[in-house]
Amino acid sequence: MTGPEPGGVVRTVLGDVPAAGLGTVDYHEHLFQVSPLLPGDELDDEQASGEEARSLRCSGFAAMVDATPTGLGRRPAALAAVSAREGLTVVATTGAHRPAHHAGQGWLLDASVAELTTRFRQDVVVGMPVADGPGAGDPARGPDGSGVRAGLLKAGIDYWRIDPFSRRVLAALAAVHAETGAPVMVHLETGSAGFELLDLLQAEGVAASAVALAHVDRNPDPGLHAELAATGAYLGYDGPARHASAPDSVVLACLLETAARGGADRLLLGGDVARATRYRAYGGMPGLAYLGERFVPRLREEGGAGLAEAVLVANPARWLGRFSATNT
Repeated sequence: MTGPEPGGVVRTVLGDVPAAGLGTVDYHEHLFQVSPLLPGDELDDEQASGEEARSLRCSGFAAMVDATPTGLGRRPAALAAVSAREGLTVVATTGAHRPAHHAGQGWLLDASVAELTTRFRQDVVVGMPVADGPGAGDPARGPDGSGVRAGLLKAGIDYWRIDPFSRRVLAALAAVHAETGAPVMVHLETGSAGFELLDLLQAEGVAASAVALAHVDRNPDPGLHAELAATGAYLGYDGPARHASAPDSVVLACLLETAARGGADRLLLGGDVARATRYRAYGGMPGLAYLGERFVPRLREEGGAGLAEAVLVANPARWLGRFSATNT
């Protein structure tokens, strides 16, 4: 099992850090998020989100990806403040989700590839705005007064459908990736259309090895997952605690079988809890600590220390650590 590439750098909300020192990573969570598809589940309280971040760190994670893209309640300055206060490394996200999440945001949904590229490049290279909207917006500042930059590019696609807006977003992400090296995450609805998505990105110049396919475990098919891993793409497992869809045992068994079929170097693990009603600090459950407290021990016990190290440390560092001294 291989680690991060020598010299790889991860872009965090507090600045660039060596990938080799990232530590244990939760590849997919949300500290702040507001979506019309999730009424009543807004993550918008800095104190409560900070408490959740602390619980994640105390459960054994040193770093996390906040996967909230443009227009969904991002709060970059608050992310940086929480990261500094709680001692948790945070990677922020730019890009856009499926169109349904952006209802009423014509400034984003109607944007051209060139306009989207400009917006996403600004977030990665210079910094994100205090609040997303039609214009550039005032720049968000971290505790030291510097801009808060995104370290990840994200898109979302529908169930077996890549709509025109998502195609424009993917083309814009490809342009920013080519310029900066920034890693890519794509939301797959119910784990569908993985190969089709990778083919589209390949045509835009994005290698599979730069891409994490989020939610592949919503379709727990280890044969398919091993084939996807063989392309070089990273596979995002983020279904623990989603028992209404599948028990943890199914998620874990799929992960272990995919690893046994040769995919160990391409597996990532996250919680994607993503709702106020599922955060302890907001009055819900099970909270961000569930992954470290309940699922990771089973991964270590059934998969062994080597596989756990790959999934939690080496693989996310290699995926995220795509920046270098020449593209900062």
